[in-house]
Amino acid sequence: MQTQVLIIGGGVTGTALARDLALRGVDCILVEKGDLNAGASGRNHGLLHSGARYVAGDRDAAMECRAEGEILKRVAAQAIEDTGGYFVAVQGDDERYIADFPGYCERSGIDARRVDVATARALEPALSEQAIAVFEVPDAAIDPFRLSLESMAHARSLGARLLRRSRVVGFEREGSRIRAVRVQSLGGAPELRIEAEQVVNAAGAWARDVALLAGAPLAMTYSKGTLLVTHERLARRVVNRLRRPSNADIMMPGGTVSIVGTTSTPVAALDDIHPTTAEADLIVEEAACMLPALAATRYIRAYAGVRPLVGAAGGADARAVSRGFALFDHEDHGLANFATITGGKLTSCRLMAERAADLVCRRLGVTQACVTATTPLPVAAECAWTEPGRSPRVWMRAHGLEDTLLCECEMVPASAVDAIYAALRAAGDTPTLTDIGLRSRVGKGACQGAFCAPRAVAHLYNRGDFQARRGLDEIVAFFGERWRGQHAVLWGEQLAQAELMEALHCGLFGEELREEESP
Repeated sequence: MQTQVLIIGGGVTGTALARDLALRGVDCILVEKGDLNAGASGRNHGLLHSGARYVAGDRDAAMECRAEGEILKRVAAQAIEDTGGYFVAVQGDDERYIADFPGYCERSGIDARRVDVATARALEPALSEQAIAVFEVPDAAIDPFRLSLESMAHARSLGARLLRRSRVVGFEREGSRIRAVRVQSLGGAPELRIEAEQVVNAAGAWARDVALLAGAPLAMTYSKGTLLVTHERLARRVVNRLRRPSNADIMMPGGTVSIVGTTSTPVAALDDIHPTTAEADLIVEEAACMLPALAATRYIRAYAGVRPLVGAAGGADARAVSRGFALFDHEDHGLANFATITGGKLTSCRLMAERAADLVCRRLGVTQACVTATTPLPVAAECAWTEPGRSPRVWMRAHGLEDTLLCECEMVPASAVDAIYAALRAAGDTPTLTDIGLRSRVGKGACQGAFCAPRAVAHLYNRGDFQARRGLDEIVAFFGERWRGQHAVLWGEQLAQAELMEALHCGLFGEELREEESP
């Protein structure tokens, strides 16, 4: 295969880069070793930062988030719930920081308005009675899956190509140039050789590994973050703890649920990243100081991701490393057509893509300017099913009884599965149940796939899409991934419910969860 630009990594930055380049008329191929948003882009809290979290310690990141958040609200409104946010201090919090907070925000150009505590508690009853100060900021919730899926859908409509489950295994280098990239399909197909004029490494936490393959060492710090998902939504707004960034100081609205976290734990490797019970206990204990209901609510899932931070941590605290991004041209490593874009935040993905695209276009002699700050992201019908709470509206208003309901927790109809399957097939892919789950709410509800996964597979068998043992294998793989996010939050009634689910799975399918997927 041949292309002008090869992008490595299918997270929010890689997909935004593919769209940026496609809009400039540049031919590109994106390769991703898993699926879109398989790394940190799919394992974050979905906060569209106002920047207020970083005003005291990282003013540049704060101002960057403020500006980019405003842009994304204009051009990608379909992926954003503009909730607004509160920063809340409770008794015992640093009163000097509370007093300095509005000044910090003003210096970063962030609108922070003091709200009477009684008024805030009337609007958000879950707030603690121990709250002593509340400030309102322009935070919002963003759906990273829809953002990436629609960015890639737009890029592909303009000629970009996507290779999922395709791992970069080597580079062919001649002098200062990479002539070709060798890619191995995880499906067992022969190794693919892709010739590219420019190569951009947007592999997130794996950017260091990819750069080393090209002979370009990078200094990076890995910080693991764990988050919890509640059974129901506990607040309309984003709720932040009014203190310097620490553990468990954010509760995010996630459609019909809330997402609570996060932690920051240095890790040396990227394998076996999963949430632990100790982390779940820490999050509940800390977050309940701000929102007491979190001490007794039901949690349906935990998940963990790794932040790719540029540079080395001072001591053991990865929070000391800037949340800003870095673009490396690798010319000091003797490479003229290789670049790495990494670090940063979900909120800054568009800007990261713009900076990387500017570099490669300059090298290619392309003069077309970036237009992603003003060009709306088109709505792609097959990507809309990631939105929590969307399915009930669509199913009840437009479909009714003739459209079989496959997921009762999230009300996902058969038509949604059909649309996603058709879109993947049209792109030349062989869709899996996990692919469908990523692009819809299947498996996201309280039962975590216990009932909807078998129904979805049965529906695909009835359509003739799954045959022989394939559906059973798909279910086992799907349940294995769901289980990784459940065992850290199993206590009380949930533990009994998990035993029921295990009995259903083992009895119905004659399968045990694989050894490596047990807690």
